[in-house]
Amino acid sequence: MLLHGIHHYTAVTANGPANAAFYGGVLGLRLVKKTVNFDDPGAYHLYYGDAVGSPGTALTFFEYPGARRGQPGAGMIDRLDWSVPDRAALDWWEAQLVGQAETEREDDALVIRDPEGLVLRLVPDAQALSLPHAKAPHVPAAVALRRMTGVRARTTDPSRSAASLEALGFVADGPGRWRTGTGVRSAAYELIAVDEGPGLAGAGTAHHVAWASLDSEHDDWRARAAQAQLRPTPVIDRDYFHAIYFREPSGVLFEVATDGPGFDVDEPRAELGRSLRIPAQHAHLQALLEQRLTPIPDPWEQHR
Repeated sequence: MLLHGIHHYTAVTANGPANAAFYGGVLGLRLVKKTVNFDDPGAYHLYYGDAVGSPGTALTFFEYPGARRGQPGAGMIDRLDWSVPDRAALDWWEAQLVGQAETEREDDALVIRDPEGLVLRLVPDAQALSLPHAKAPHVPAAVALRRMTGVRARTTDPSRSAASLEALGFVADGPGRWRTGTGVRSAAYELIAVDEGPGLAGAGTAHHVAWASLDSEHDDWRARAAQAQLRPTPVIDRDYFHAIYFREPSGVLFEVATDGPGFDVDEPRAELGRSLRIPAQHAHLQALLEQRLTPIPDPWEQHR
């Protein structure tokens, strides 16, 4: 039984329209779902990804307008890695992002700091060329972002997490680094040792990382997390997948999410992300939320 890499990655933004303009209008991800936080329906939950928000491509944001800027610290994720087909894609993105985001070129990667400070790293991977991707009108297919390949987090003691990660099927992949999944559905979890206190949650920081489970194995993953004394939540229906949550010993919030049913369960694939979708338990708030939430236009519209 394996976790099949990253399912989705969730962060915080203080400005939903600007967030969509960057992740859709600049990076070329498809806005596949506009909904609200199940636990706080006054806040947007925006989902981006490939054409259908496939597991491994789903980048999501909770919007809290005016939220203060956060700062990663111990117990927090500080970087998300994303694959692109080759080094030429790094060159293209480095030029494309001038004036749009801060970038830093590494030997074989491009580090991007979005307008709120969230850190992404683009890494060439020859396997990525054949993978599905969002077909944005303004981003050539040869350079489009493909899949999430890993996250990095901070902790005062990486060794404390080893037993829990091994119980979840992660395999050691170097000092402070573990891996789960196989082939293109593989992802790394890296912990770096820091001598600092907890970070400050806020805009531009990660909220949690979700790892992908086959639908048929989800209950078994909850049982395994419980056996590892990670105190998982009950299984929660999130409409587009089922989820359990727990914190691994570093303090990072983990989710295990099912592949299905997917983001097209409540709207046609061609219409994904165009209208506000409200979870059933908050359906009575639809009119109020449509009035209060700032409209988010199609981020690709200006490029068509």
